[in-house]
Amino acid sequence: MINIVLIEPEIPQNAGNIVRTCAATGSKLYMIKPLGFELSDKYYKRAGLDYFDLSQVEVLDTFDELLEKNKGIPFYFASTKSKKTYADIQYPKDCFIVFGKESYGIKETILKEHYDNCIRIPMIEGARSLNLSNSVAIVTYEILRQHAFVGLQDKGELTGRPEV
Repeated sequence: MINIVLIEPEIPQNAGNIVRTCAATGSKLYMIKPLGFELSDKYYKRAGLDYFDLSQVEVLDTFDELLEKNKGIPFYFASTKSKKTYADIQYPKDCFIVFGKESYGIKETILKEHYDNCIRIPMIEGARSLNLSNSVAIVTYEILRQHAFVGLQDKGELTGRPEV
C-alpha cells in the first residue's frame, strides 16, 4: 500500500483533494499536526466530496511517531531540494511518500536526515513549486504505474448516459 504523509498541511482544499486521490488509489493518508484547518472544515469536506467513506485517513501528533511505528518501511521525501527525481526511484509496493506544508515544504532538518531518499518533480527554472495535491497525484501514479496499476480498475467503458 502507498502511504501518503502530509506534514502540517495548511490548505483544506488541498487536503480534501488528496483524500480523493488516496481513496481512488487505495492509498492511506497520514496528516501530521498541526493542521491549518479543522477536519470539519467545509472546504476540506467539499474537496473530498463523497470519498471519505472510501478513504483511510489518520491524524498524528508528530512525524517521529509515524517513523517509530513504521521502522523498516521505506520513506521518500518530496522536495524541490532533491537531486533525484521521483522517476529515478524503483518504489517498493509498501512505502511512505512525505510532503511538506504548502508554504514551506519539509523542514531542512528532516531532509538532511533522509537526503538519500529525497525526490523532486522537475520544473522549469524559477518555478518554486507545484500545487500540493497535484504533486501527490504525480508521485502516487508513478508508483502505481511501476506496479502495473495492480488493484485498480483495468478497463473503462462507455456508459450510454445521455450527453448534456
